[in-house]
Amino acid sequence: MIDTFQRNINYLRISVTDRCNLRCVYCMPPEGVKQTPHWEILSLEEFGRVVDAASDIGIRKVRITGGEPLVRKNIIDLFRYIAANPLIDDISITTNGILFADMAADLKKAGLNRVNFSLDSLNPQNFKDITRLGKFEDVWRGINKAIELDLHPVKLNVVAVRGVNDQEFTDFARLSREMPLHIRFIELMPIGECNPWAVGNFISANEIMTSLREEFGPMQAEIKVTGSGPAKYFRLPGAKGTIGFITAISEHFCGTCNRLRLTANGQLRPCLYANKEFDLKTPLRNGADRQELANLIVRAIRQKPQQHHMDQGWTDRRVMSQIGG
Repeated sequence: MIDTFQRNINYLRISVTDRCNLRCVYCMPPEGVKQTPHWEILSLEEFGRVVDAASDIGIRKVRITGGEPLVRKNIIDLFRYIAANPLIDDISITTNGILFADMAADLKKAGLNRVNFSLDSLNPQNFKDITRLGKFEDVWRGINKAIELDLHPVKLNVVAVRGVNDQEFTDFARLSREMPLHIRFIELMPIGECNPWAVGNFISANEIMTSLREEFGPMQAEIKVTGSGPAKYFRLPGAKGTIGFITAISEHFCGTCNRLRLTANGQLRPCLYANKEFDLKTPLRNGADRQELANLIVRAIRQKPQQHHMDQGWTDRRVMSQIGG
């Protein structure tokens, strides 16, 4: 569906849970956050009904997120449900990778096409410090399993944080040369736990790109990587993978944004960084049919803002795991 700013909205991100098995320093406090009661979270069947309705008005790509989506009980059933919809041509997942290796084969069989791993450090101790609970070896096993199962493109999402992982950017770049991995450096956004200190720890994509060029020389622009979304990609000479940059702060990409986000408790967000939400849970549980749900999604698309306004401050106090970022 084309929105009021001539963008083709064809991508739905679904947060299936606000729960996570890690406590990353830029996302939430060590004790975690107050969890939404189970009865307020949409059932897998309800998520499936939203996908069906969304497909009727042009949604063709679905990404499953969280929290950590793989902690959701029976999550593979949702992949099967979505894969049975002939209008959906791409199903992906963003995961921290802790549980992925043991579930990967079943996920692929159920319909998973590709996977993004959130991985902010290649150093096991630094990884543990950042995530507070994670073991790097578990994630690395998952990454290799994704490559083995041909779930390409396999992407690594690296949130760039000054003083935390800025000494590892060249290591990630070398990894793209050695393995068929697509490294995406993501600018730190002032959301949730990171809001008070995001400015002081912020590193722009341009600064990262400059440092990598100083180390490796010119990088060739890569025109297209499947599911590339807002990232701009480059390739080191002879590299098997690519290096991408997501510039949510320094150079917003709102003009090409093609996505909607559904929170775990059934709120449809036309923009990640805008507080406006459209309640789908209530009509779902009041018996709304497929057409009625589609009409509500159309309403949300028509009110998708032209761009975000991060410079005006973040008033929603929820963390990223609670809004499906």
